Amino acid sequence: MVRSEQALALLATAFLLFIMPPGSQQGPHEKRLLNNLLGPYNVLERPVANESEPLEVKFGLTLQQIIDVDEKNQILTTNAWLNLDEKNQLLITNIWLSLEWNDYNLKWNESEYGGVKDLRITPNKLWKPDVLMYNSADEGFDGTFQTNVVVKHDGSCLYVPPGIFKSTCKMDITWFPFDDQHCDMKFGSWTYDGNQLDLVLNSESGGDLSDFITNGEWYLIGMPGKKNTIVYACCPEPYVDVTFTIKIRRRTLYYFFNLIVPCVLISSMALLGFTLPPDSGEKLTLGVTILLSLTVFLNLVAETLPQVSDAIPLLGTYFNCTMFMVASSVVLTVVVLNYHHRTADIHEMPQWIKTVFLQWLPWMLGMSRPGKKITRKTILMNSRMKELELKERSSKSLLANVLDIDDDFRNVSTGGNNASMTTSLGGTFMRHPTTIEEAAVPSSGTQRDLQNILRELQFITNRMKKADEEAEVISDWKFAAMVVDRFCLIIFTMFTIIATVAVLLSAPHIIVQ
Repeated sequence: MVRSEQALALLATAFLLFIMPPGSQQGPHEKRLLNNLLGPYNVLERPVANESEPLEVKFGLTLQQIIDVDEKNQILTTNAWLNLDEKNQLLITNIWLSLEWNDYNLKWNESEYGGVKDLRITPNKLWKPDVLMYNSADEGFDGTFQTNVVVKHDGSCLYVPPGIFKSTCKMDITWFPFDDQHCDMKFGSWTYDGNQLDLVLNSESGGDLSDFITNGEWYLIGMPGKKNTIVYACCPEPYVDVTFTIKIRRRTLYYFFNLIVPCVLISSMALLGFTLPPDSGEKLTLGVTILLSLTVFLNLVAETLPQVSDAIPLLGTYFNCTMFMVASSVVLTVVVLNYHHRTADIHEMPQWIKTVFLQWLPWMLGMSRPGKKITRKTILMNSRMKELELKERSSKSLLANVLDIDDDFRNVSTGGNNASMTTSLGGTFMRHPTTIEEAAVPSSGTQRDLQNILRELQFITNRMKKADEEAEVISDWKFAAMVVDRFCLIIFTMFTIIATVAVLLSAPHIIVQ
């Protein structure tokens, strides 16, 4: 079996050798053609039939991949085939350049050279246009790989060097992370002016994007090209360049879910601090922790942005507004805690605080104390009743104010006041009055006892009133703290919602996947 297979293989080999021509005709013809073409060829000679006319070079660019967009250093790195390509402020791309021109000295009759229609010649043996990228950020300036030049029998030359290009690109971070970037790649001859070498776009639509590999961070909008003829101040001759503009848009899904959503959630937690009871002891700690968290997020964003002062990024503006809100909430939390723990021995509530925080703000916020419904009518009535109470107290006698009873002896003379007082109170202590006179006029010992009792009653009453007043003042301060908490909760909630909506609506686009 093995021998039969070997025999079949030998027969197949012999058959192939039989049907093939006796020898290859290409090798000798190409050698002769190369000797005839390159022998008298001068690589320094501009290949034109008439030196007064410019040599036309068709220039194109095929963008294969956006490797990196370095916002911090403002560099764009691309991988491209050079069809004539240009970059602007650090864009790293993979590009294929394409240079096409006609060499007057590289023409032959294919029938004289065994049907040889084209040749592959190394670029250092031929004249080729010295087209470079003006705004290159590469260490070697030219990032192309020197490939062979394809030369056809009619003299047309095609040079397609691939390369990874680093170009400077001015980054506009105003709308970060909802931004679009336009990075220019400017190509032109380094030594030939427009009268000697004329660059022409091989496609009016710009660069070729058919082989583009999508980038995870950037969405490619387009890559238009434009031919420019510029007369510089140094030289009277016009210089021609071709500029390709890579228009890219940042994909915001990553930033939306990793920066914006956590920022909104953290700022929402700051609002919950206003609902936390002051006695819990964690009210201030929560606000400070949230402020530190936002600071860390802002530092993460700052590390990815270029250190320029041309514009403030939209996300940075939003973070600063949120940090200002959280910092303000910490300050107001200190005010709330201060109000909550105030006592009557140290602080006396001013009248404006009573008017604002105990009457008008609670009425506007719909707040009320147990058993005390606050309305505009009750506010006005309370003010009126306080005035009447002050007038009534000023007209009552000392005993009536002390005992908090009605004063029925206001029309009696000063001397009769003692008799009336002792008659109303002393009669209860005289168990066996013998006569009307004895019943009406108490003894001196009884009068002293009554005075001592009155002093004790006055002392006890003052202590009770003072305790009630202190408790009422403490209750007023705590209620004022609750009002400030509720007011801040509403204000900062509105601020957070308005700031978030304003940032999202002001962005050119919200989400690009």
